[in-house]
Amino acid sequence: MAQKVVTILSDDLTGTESDDVQTHTFSLDGVYYEIDLVSDNYDRLFEALAPFIGSGRKAGRTKTAGQPRKQQLSAPSAEEVRVWARENGHQVNDRGRVPASIREAYEKAH
Repeated sequence: MAQKVVTILSDDLTGTESDDVQTHTFSLDGVYYEIDLVSDNYDRLFEALAPFIGSGRKAGRTKTAGQPRKQQLSAPSAEEVRVWARENGHQVNDRGRVPASIREAYEKAH
């Protein structure tokens, strides 16, 4: 049996179906957004933001939205820090984030 998959692209703002739809990303207050727009609606978005972009300061390029930050290759795992902390008299939970003060103590000891 053969299957045929059809992808229909539509504008998130108007619902218009078109082959001209492209995905655009932007961020505001540290929240990243993605929106699929036809070129005319992208022009509307850009025109609406233009005064703010023109008056704002560039803060640099953003990395791909939605992807977690990678830990440094030399950074110890949370479990390694927990084991060290317990062996050195620190109280640390079995789960969750390791407190910064314990990570700092670990770094000083190594």
